[in-house]
Amino acid sequence: MAAFIEVKDLSVKYGDKSVLKNVSLTIEEGEMVGIIGRSGAGKTILLHIIRGLDEDIPASGKVIFHTARCESCNFINPPSWNGKKCPKCGGTMKPWSVDILDADDDAKRLISRRVAIMIQRTFALYGDDSVIENVMKALKDINYPEGNLINRAADLIDQVKLSHRMMHIARDLSGGEKQRVVLARQLAKEPMMLLADEPTGTLDPKTAKIVHQSIKQAAKDYNMTALITSHFHDVIEELATRAVLLEDGVIKMVGKPEDVITEFMKFQKAVEKKEHAAGEPIVRVNNLQKIYFSVDRGVIKAVNGVSFEVMEGEIFGIVGVSGAGKTSLSNIITGNLEDASGVVEVRIGDDWINMLEPGYYARGRAKQYIGLLHQEYDLYPHRTVVDNLTDAIGLEFPAELAERKAIHTLQIAGFSEEKSKEILSKYPHELSEGERHRVALAQVLIREPRLVVLDEPTGTMDPITKRDVASSILSSREEINETFIIVSHDMEFVRMVCDRAMLMRAGKIVDIGNVDAVLAKVTEQEREIMAKGP
Repeated sequence: MAAFIEVKDLSVKYGDKSVLKNVSLTIEEGEMVGIIGRSGAGKTILLHIIRGLDEDIPASGKVIFHTARCESCNFINPPSWNGKKCPKCGGTMKPWSVDILDADDDAKRLISRRVAIMIQRTFALYGDDSVIENVMKALKDINYPEGNLINRAADLIDQVKLSHRMMHIARDLSGGEKQRVVLARQLAKEPMMLLADEPTGTLDPKTAKIVHQSIKQAAKDYNMTALITSHFHDVIEELATRAVLLEDGVIKMVGKPEDVITEFMKFQKAVEKKEHAAGEPIVRVNNLQKIYFSVDRGVIKAVNGVSFEVMEGEIFGIVGVSGAGKTSLSNIITGNLEDASGVVEVRIGDDWINMLEPGYYARGRAKQYIGLLHQEYDLYPHRTVVDNLTDAIGLEFPAELAERKAIHTLQIAGFSEEKSKEILSKYPHELSEGERHRVALAQVLIREPRLVVLDEPTGTMDPITKRDVASSILSSREEINETFIIVSHDMEFVRMVCDRAMLMRAGKIVDIGNVDAVLAKVTEQEREIMAKGP
């Protein structure tokens, strides 16, 4: 096929940080090119540059679209249309090449109208409108003939396998269903190209497969060129005809998807989980109950008579679907939820502290020794790593001692001594996602807690970053015998780091003990729900 897009020596630099470095790539008409790389590799920014509408990106180089343009109505099509009649007005299509980094606004608009985009976790729907109304509005935007509007909208909805949700309000759809409505709205443009940024990263495997099939069918029906980014190898395997490995803004490899994925997987370090002898109990829970009252649902037993212990130095996993009681339980253990009954105690020194008893000398005494790291952790963006860490302690430190304490804690969180010293003066945006997560963990550890609770620590991390975070948790346990409770939907991660696991369902404990044995009791339906994320 003919060359459709040529990316030549493309670079993007924010201050001293290079996001893309002399990237060159040719995309042929009709290809489905998959770009794989870990978070922060530069995949998303590359897609936005090719789209051609974001003038705030400090890009240099060339991004040349080779197209066919109607000399009568300016309609744009891929280069194979050169010399043919325009499908819109019957005029003649002539060769037209344009560098969108050096084009005027009119040229950019002509290109962008023919390019569809699906942005990661951005649904861009009319939330109060039905599915068919959303698609009809997309058709009206391109001045589709009014007489056939409803039928065309229904065809598009059928194309993405969503006819059974046609009259549903958009805000009430699941993530996978919303993603398919987005695709239907984009297909309304009859695009010559689709840009899909992590199109199924937050979906369960079954739903992701439906979206993948919809994208593949649309590419075939519209003879559409596609550029798809992901840090999940199965997405690239399923969708791409050719793959690109992007690492730190540099193309490392271009080739067959299976070959590129093999190279990408080499970056995954093995997580070394050593045998660890757990100590005495540090958390005791007995017959704990937490009840909520709802107008529409009545009495809800969020935590329903659970009893268990967590040992000192143990990494203890709590798994279950949303609504199983995990979050309520972890909030009670950390002293952040009241009005529960039963026994919840945390050992501080030789004393057992009642976490259900308010007051400075009751749970207030224990809370200062319990660290909590949420999935949406916060680092101060305009403060350096060393300032983020020492501010977390809340005490004034001499600069030399602050730096020494920070370096020591960063090493506990999994950084080498050399890397710890190197990143002290850096700002959060200068770090990778995995590095930021480890700094956030260090921010908790620098307070010298007895117990650390991690709430959904992996989110939608790429596989390499996930292993980095797993290694940092295991390193912390190895270095200072830290105790962790990990609340997670991510069964792979729980299997990777936890010594024991507990499965919750409807506020009760289904099983507790050996990780593999407990996870074996997760139902197929629960697996699908947990795969969608928290």
